[in-house]
Amino acid sequence: MNQARKPAWLRVAIPSGARWRAMSDLLSRRGLHTVCDEAACPNKAECWACGTATFMVLGDVCTRGCRFCAVSTAASGKPPLAGEPAELALAVAELGLRYAVITSVDRDDLPDRGAGHFAACVRAIKSTVPGVMVEALIPDFRGAELDAIAASGPDVIAHNVETVRRLQHVRDARASFDLSLATLREAKARSAAMTKSSLMLGLGETEDEVCSAMDELRAVGCDMLVIGQYLRPTEKQVAVAEYLSPERFDRYAGLARERGFGSVVSAPLARTSWHAREGCDAASLAAGRGL
Repeated sequence: MNQARKPAWLRVAIPSGARWRAMSDLLSRRGLHTVCDEAACPNKAECWACGTATFMVLGDVCTRGCRFCAVSTAASGKPPLAGEPAELALAVAELGLRYAVITSVDRDDLPDRGAGHFAACVRAIKSTVPGVMVEALIPDFRGAELDAIAASGPDVIAHNVETVRRLQHVRDARASFDLSLATLREAKARSAAMTKSSLMLGLGETEDEVCSAMDELRAVGCDMLVIGQYLRPTEKQVAVAEYLSPERFDRYAGLARERGFGSVVSAPLARTSWHAREGCDAASLAAGRGL
């Protein structure tokens, strides 16, 4: 396949429409960031048209420099905004969300790496919007950092291994497959929340490596898996090695379900927060928790 052109199944609509404009205005008015914008997510048009977004807290500057990511990087970011948890909760209420996804940049420059502020955002949403479900897509928090997140009461704790073990060099050197597994293992031990992770394909991985990654995720109790196509945000990021067909993603979905994941979202444009509510519902039913 000619890697210079994206196949037809990866072509997405340009964001437009009244719902999209309302989302953009709301985020600007409340001084919030989304990973939809900062990471150049291909699903922005679809998600924003439905009034959903993955909110990114702790600023828009990451202290790490993964080779696949378009988020701005620096040695340190700005101090966390004291009013951000409240503004975030009001935005979730204004949008009428039943499921909110919160993520953050890495903040290695902060004493607790931002875990306390992240947890305050989850608590604010939970207290302001009764009945809302919250997914916390966290950095590689450990120990007391994870305890803070667990105590805030998220319904799902997500952390991405990103790619297979052999290709971890595309991540910042401070991250690793083993550290990510440790975060997921501790999240399961320290919280009643379901756990979730994500794999990007198209970086040169083999099917055996993908299956091994699935096995290792299941070994630490990961409940939910998202599998999507890596798309190069700009020429500065690592190149795509392969565009996988929708049929390949269907095959991987079947292999993941065989391994016991309660929820699997596998498609070329799948991202951690894409169809997140549906995935959580499926995992809850599989675990016998109800909704």
